[in-house]
Amino acid sequence: MAYYRDLREQLEALDRAGLLVRIDELINKDTELMPLVRWQFRGLPEEERRAFLFTNVTDVKGRKYDIPVAVGCLAASRAIYALGLQCKPEEIVERWTKAEANPIPPVIVERGPVHEEIHVNSSLTEKGGLGEFPIPISTPGFDCAPYTTASHWFTKDPETGKINIGNYRGQVKSPTRTGVYIHSSNHGGYHWKKCKERGISLQAALVIGAPPAVAYTAPARVPFTVSELDVAGGLAGGAIEVVRCKTIDMLVPACAEIVIEGEISTEYVEPEAAFGESTGHIGEKMLNPYFEIKCITHRKDPIFAAIVSQFPPSESSVMRQLSAEGNYLRFLKNECNIPGILEVAFHSIAVRQICVIRMKKTNQAHVWQALHSMVGFHPATGKIVIVVDEDINPRNLDSLFWALAFRMQPHRDMLVIRNRTPSMDPSAAPPGKELEVSMHEIAGCSALLIDATRKWDYPPVSLPKREFMERARQLWERLELPKLRPQDPWFGYHLGSWSDEDEEEAQLALKGEHYQTGEKAIKKRVPVK
Repeated sequence: MAYYRDLREQLEALDRAGLLVRIDELINKDTELMPLVRWQFRGLPEEERRAFLFTNVTDVKGRKYDIPVAVGCLAASRAIYALGLQCKPEEIVERWTKAEANPIPPVIVERGPVHEEIHVNSSLTEKGGLGEFPIPISTPGFDCAPYTTASHWFTKDPETGKINIGNYRGQVKSPTRTGVYIHSSNHGGYHWKKCKERGISLQAALVIGAPPAVAYTAPARVPFTVSELDVAGGLAGGAIEVVRCKTIDMLVPACAEIVIEGEISTEYVEPEAAFGESTGHIGEKMLNPYFEIKCITHRKDPIFAAIVSQFPPSESSVMRQLSAEGNYLRFLKNECNIPGILEVAFHSIAVRQICVIRMKKTNQAHVWQALHSMVGFHPATGKIVIVVDEDINPRNLDSLFWALAFRMQPHRDMLVIRNRTPSMDPSAAPPGKELEVSMHEIAGCSALLIDATRKWDYPPVSLPKREFMERARQLWERLELPKLRPQDPWFGYHLGSWSDEDEEEAQLALKGEHYQTGEKAIKKRVPVK
């Protein structure tokens, strides 16, 4: 299977599919660019979202850039994400499952487009360092600086040598220094801690404009023992071509747009943020590591790639949601061996905090096995986890709320578990008290597990049977009425509690023989007590 080897092939495919908007008008990267793209997440249905390419970019000081900016090209919608993997939206989860089961190691090549220009030592400052690139301000009015957002940080485990790719924000602090938000629960933070114990800096490469398969792997939660470059190869269906960095011992995609090489200090931390978080709130200023730049390499005519992050739904939340759905489905089915698991759905407005598991249960115990296994995978994922029956669409909120309203009892079917990680949740603690709360069991974070499955047979769903609804839809379309968007459930079906007599009487009504049912009722009269 061929894959998009660089961002350019992906942009061309988006353009052919009618999913790319090209903006040639002069746009200010600090005040206009991100707000313009943001509108489609606050004012359009998902199927109408597009990728954007800005070709005429300026900043608040009036500087014009000859480098275009691409936003939304990775995951403005499920359709755009699927195009990046060259599959259908309904095949995304299967693609992730196969990628983790069949990782493909990268292949090292001698040279690649990303090394067409190399800025190191004096040439690094002569070219302006980070100032060469039109890095947008994501949330004008709140962000304290431009940030790299589609920023894929390559780090290496100092013990095993396995490469991790993590998507972390990068606050621009000087032409040769950025902040970096690496958390103790992610792989980059794990590598940083190991280097700190050894008294060495953490070498890192910040990759911008990576091939789609690499970009999609960056925010995914891949096991610590697996190299994410290998998973990216599995996702692409072929080995990712990589080159060696010029000043650090790291492999990076040969066809990336930009690679920024350097070291993350383990000796000092410094203030970083404020910046909008995936919770939908501006995060607090924190003490975080910083990245000192040694070298920048890029293509002769690079494209700067960014993602819409912060308030969900966003490009970031879609990327995290779709990778998580594949990862957790594989985990529950293959590693936990839970029978009947059909689907894992995360809702993008809550990123990875509201999860719905759809299953065809064979035993009530399997429901609770799934619930506990789900929150056991990661201490910060799954604040509310719900299991529903196979007839419930976990992505449709009406269908989900219907199950919550009529298939569970709070006193019997809900469980709260404690000792969870806050993960930037502003409900966990007042500003500045997050660490204190995360270490305090009584006031700490928790998760809610809900069994919203039927515990016994139910009466049928009170909608016309499928054949009547399908026939009516044909009539609807023939009458050229407004386009339908069917909501589950859209037809009636049996759920176990329906007698032969009930079915017989329903069929009599369809034959116009309902008086027979009335006559039967006379024979079953009973006196009023």
